[in-house]
Amino acid sequence: MKKLYSLLFIFMCVFLTFGQEQKTVRLSWIEKTQFIYGKGSYAIPQFNPENFHFDIINKKASFNLTIETNVLYANDALEILNPVFETINESELGDLSTKEIPQSLKYNLTSYNARDKFYTQIFVTPILKENGTYKKLISFEYRLNQNAARTVETQNNVNLIEESVLSSGDWYRFYVKTSGIYKVSKSFLQSLGMNVNVDPRKIKIYGNGGRMVPLLNSIEYPIDLAENAIQFIGESDGVFDSQDYILFYAEGIDNWNAENQTNLNLYADKSYYYVTAKGDDGKRITNYNQPTAAATTTITTFDAYQFHEVDEENVAKLGRVWFGEQFSNNNEQEFEFNFPNLVTSVPVRFDIHLVSASATTTTFSAEANSQTIGSYTFPALNSSSSIEAYNYTIKNSVAVSSDDITVKITYDNNGVPSSKGLLDYIRIRAKRNLTATGNQFRFQDDAAATSIGIGEYQISNANAITQVWDITDIYNVSKIENDSQSLFTFKSNLGIARKYIVLENSDFYTPLKETKSKVDIQNLKGTVFKNAQGQFQDVDYLIITPKILSTQAEKLATFHRNYSQLNVKVVNLENIYQEFSSGKQDIGAIRNFVKYVYSNASTTSKRVKYVNLFGDGSYDFKNRTSNNTNLVPIYHSLNSYSESEFSFSTDDFYGLMDANEGRIDYITQSGQWDFQILGLDIAVGRMLASDAKQADEMVNKVIEYHDIKSYGSWRNNYVCIADDPSIEKDGDKQLQFYQNRLTDRITLEKPFINAKKILIDSYQQESAAGGKRYPKAREEIFAAFEKGALVFNYLGHGGEDGLSEERIWEKSDGQNLNNQYKYPLFITITCDYSRFDNPSRPTGGEYTYWNPKGGAISMITTVRSIGQTTAQYFNDDMAEYLFAYTTPNNNDYPSIAEALRRAKNSGPNSATNIVFYIGDPALMLAIPKPKVILTKVNDVPITGAIDDLKSLAYVKLSGEIVDENNVLLTNYNGELSVNIFDKTLTLSTLRNDNANAMISASGQTAPTMSFTALGETIFRGNASITNGKFEFGFIVPRDIRIPVDNGRISFYAKRNQTLLDKTGYNTDIKIGGINANAVADNIGPTVKLYMNDETFVNGGITNESPFLLAILEDEHGINTASGIGHDIVGILDGDESNPFIMNDYYETELDDYTKGRVYFPYRNLAPGLHTITFKAWDVYNNPITAEIQFIVVGDESVTLKNVLNYPNPFVSYTEFWFSHNRPFEPLEVQVQVMTITGKIVWTKNQTVVNEGFLSRDIIWDGKDDFGDRIGKGVYVYKLTVKSTLTNKKAEKIEKLVIL
Repeated sequence: MKKLYSLLFIFMCVFLTFGQEQKTVRLSWIEKTQFIYGKGSYAIPQFNPENFHFDIINKKASFNLTIETNVLYANDALEILNPVFETINESELGDLSTKEIPQSLKYNLTSYNARDKFYTQIFVTPILKENGTYKKLISFEYRLNQNAARTVETQNNVNLIEESVLSSGDWYRFYVKTSGIYKVSKSFLQSLGMNVNVDPRKIKIYGNGGRMVPLLNSIEYPIDLAENAIQFIGESDGVFDSQDYILFYAEGIDNWNAENQTNLNLYADKSYYYVTAKGDDGKRITNYNQPTAAATTTITTFDAYQFHEVDEENVAKLGRVWFGEQFSNNNEQEFEFNFPNLVTSVPVRFDIHLVSASATTTTFSAEANSQTIGSYTFPALNSSSSIEAYNYTIKNSVAVSSDDITVKITYDNNGVPSSKGLLDYIRIRAKRNLTATGNQFRFQDDAAATSIGIGEYQISNANAITQVWDITDIYNVSKIENDSQSLFTFKSNLGIARKYIVLENSDFYTPLKETKSKVDIQNLKGTVFKNAQGQFQDVDYLIITPKILSTQAEKLATFHRNYSQLNVKVVNLENIYQEFSSGKQDIGAIRNFVKYVYSNASTTSKRVKYVNLFGDGSYDFKNRTSNNTNLVPIYHSLNSYSESEFSFSTDDFYGLMDANEGRIDYITQSGQWDFQILGLDIAVGRMLASDAKQADEMVNKVIEYHDIKSYGSWRNNYVCIADDPSIEKDGDKQLQFYQNRLTDRITLEKPFINAKKILIDSYQQESAAGGKRYPKAREEIFAAFEKGALVFNYLGHGGEDGLSEERIWEKSDGQNLNNQYKYPLFITITCDYSRFDNPSRPTGGEYTYWNPKGGAISMITTVRSIGQTTAQYFNDDMAEYLFAYTTPNNNDYPSIAEALRRAKNSGPNSATNIVFYIGDPALMLAIPKPKVILTKVNDVPITGAIDDLKSLAYVKLSGEIVDENNVLLTNYNGELSVNIFDKTLTLSTLRNDNANAMISASGQTAPTMSFTALGETIFRGNASITNGKFEFGFIVPRDIRIPVDNGRISFYAKRNQTLLDKTGYNTDIKIGGINANAVADNIGPTVKLYMNDETFVNGGITNESPFLLAILEDEHGINTASGIGHDIVGILDGDESNPFIMNDYYETELDDYTKGRVYFPYRNLAPGLHTITFKAWDVYNNPITAEIQFIVVGDESVTLKNVLNYPNPFVSYTEFWFSHNRPFEPLEVQVQVMTITGKIVWTKNQTVVNEGFLSRDIIWDGKDDFGDRIGKGVYVYKLTVKSTLTNKKAEKIEKLVIL
């Protein structure tokens, strides 16, 4: 097989000069205060939040600084100069662990590469203990020595695009579980379906063994199925006789893996091998090449390994460590092992990995043959901590005098029956004499790895041993034959611990087969870069999915090929596994396939940009849990005991392409657990779907997001939501400050954005049976969703069941939203909101994403608890990339997933590991292009002295659609939406929980926090755009605030036919004052009321969430300025204490400010009769009041009313009308026309979708099913309507007359 990896050394860039980069850093310390993390908090001293990192597991703080550099630095490139310290009392250390505080200043750096951008991360210990005194670091200088810059080592496959061995021929597959020598007979191959009437010398066996694909990119692993050397007994005559057979070494799934700390394969229970007879002669086992020199060492013993491990339970439902036997009920259990010919003079090494979860301290103890191995007392769990279990490995060497070893493990639950103790594995290493036992066995001498010279292995009692195989390289096994000698010897060069296996003719293993053994031909490597014409084409976007979702994945791919002009490849997981992990599920196989595509791009600029993991994921790779959702596997951390960022799951693994990346977390040589994600090269996203229907719904949302129906002024909106300050959690005072500051920064950088701030402490808190609540804030969130916004950003406390302690967002709320064609990006940098990898507990985030006709288009969210400080700063960093306000061209927006990739690379830490992108990674935020400009007010250019917008004055505004260079777009024809806002409001929080609010970045507090908000909407209308120009007029409402100051105009334009939307704003206009010459008007507006659409008849039926449609007209226009008592309101069932404010739902007709409509959603109404009293005002504050009645029926059933055909009687044309309660839903409708005697003469089946509650879609010309006109007379028809969502149906029978 070709060598797959070569080293490409990139460096040094000629423009670099060697020297030093030196800067000063200052730490601004805050005295011991709360650091909030999930459900726990820690009282610790803190400093610069952007640099502060706290390890909740080890209770230690560190200073972290990430900078972008021009080079990669070696680890010794960092110098710390002139550190300045101040004394800190031990009492001020709070919850910091003093044992983790060093006695001298410690620092290090890590440099990494992310898609050819270089970053350096500096770590410094901020506290030290010197001569018994604790000191905190106040300032220091750091110097980066560019003379210590290092080369970039990467893997390069550019010239290695090759065909897979599976691309041709007949292939058959079988499997093994245990490692050893297997015998493959002719009859077994026949049972696979293989034609054995072939030259046996052509038969080959391929397979990569049962090992897991290495996580670290630099560790070599076959990039295709590797051929294994085999021994074919009887092949020399060229005929495959019945007595002929194959011997080969097969690696099972039973070998220790240090990267994953397990004896079992995490992802698979079968190790697959492939057999074929295509091509040249197969690879055969060759003779072992023994050194000819004399031996320097005699080896008569070997190191034997045995283990016991059963993976049945995941204690915390996270991480990749699984456990077996429970000790909760049976607290003492024994495990038997046998080591033939044990060397009793050498102690036996035991490693026993255990876990305990208990509210009290508990103890595990272990002994071997009644001799103590060791014990460990586990701490009690703390309800305010994220730690859900404690683990420990009892390690010791014990002298054992018998070949039979009984390990007894005892669990002391300290009298608490609910305590939970489990065993992970028992791993035993013992010395055995190198003596034959009548069975095959593996052996190795560990000491050989550190020895030099030549070793002679001496196997006694070896008469029955025919061969020993060297299996160090499982693909190229070699043999040493024994001619019946009792003492079998052979020599080997030392310096490596080679692995061998003894071959005994009486002991071969038999392989196993599945129902389907034939393997389909495939060739991922040879075809992934081929276009339809068979030519090379770089891949932009990979969609990786199981076969069951391939149709839906292709639908998404087709959309992006056409709309986004991306070269998209849909690749099935099953095919990836065949070529890249020998048929076994393995996350490393997926990563290696992505790496193959990434490395083989024609140029670095054309490397794959997006990877979509199209399917749900789970902590259970092997479907041991019910209703499991492991469709596309996810990377899980080795730490499996904390519901925090330290027991993370991440898809970033699939975007780490450099040689030194991939092993995200691991156990160091010193036994410490370490982890990091550095250098993310590809934007990765996951579209959560567990079946084809759900997948199709999610793809449809992506397509709808780009549909003309989704074009609207909602794309100018941004909504921030912030949790409130709390007496119990001091850090909560920061939340609304940071969220308000971020929103102000976004609107400063992107002034076309209209921001709505829902800071829940600015609403009146109420007490309810379930605790404190913010009902008005909750209503505003739902209203904002349904009105539409580009982004919703929540900062605060959260969990799997919702957001904030006051439950402003419940788990099920996301699935009840009805904001189709107005799907936002939902950002929730909070705890656990989208922990999708636990299939037994769907989360609020999942429900929000899964909503097929509402909710979010995608989410930047979290799957574990996250520290509040980190969340606040990462939220800021992410916005910088999402809205591109620091890029050279700040209108060049990346995809949402790409923005997240850049943000993670700019400051990676343990918290960013758990921030996920859920959705299509190629999806661009639907930000309109610039720009729409105001050119005139009342025909006066805005460069001159323009009129103020006075109360009751008529105003005419003119403008243009221009490009980024202010050139008029004369071919732009379409519609303009405009919102004109009164002067900016200054509001304040209310101190609902008697907790002070933070009001400055320095930490200053006050009873309340002031913040700005958009003024009232004084006009919301629509105008035509012709040849790039527009103009419209309106009368300013009487209710504007009279003082004169700057207002705001927000423009949104969409072009007809060719989709292109534009945005713009103006803040030069001034609003205020009174028009003393206003004409008199004492006549109120007119109104017509309907439910959903204009076909509704008063008193008709609706579903539980209907829309009120109010069509208004007034010669001077309708008031939306929110004057006291002058709102557009709806009173439901006479409840005047809870009016529904509808100002924001009113907009004018196109080019006519005197006419407009309100389209307002009601939610979750109780079944039965309801009355809405509607009231509106014109701009002169003249009112109109009207009422409408309707009957709500339950959403599950289908209800029919007003069934008729019109006209009736008729001659040759009639329509079938009926009212129903299922708007916006496809309904399967059948009409059957029958004679009075029951004979069916005509049947019509049709699927209808109505925005309202009336259907009149089915028509009939009076002819029968054969096209013949039927006779005059009276007929009966049966109408059947079936819901496609609930499968409920309803029927009605009526009469019709044909004349």
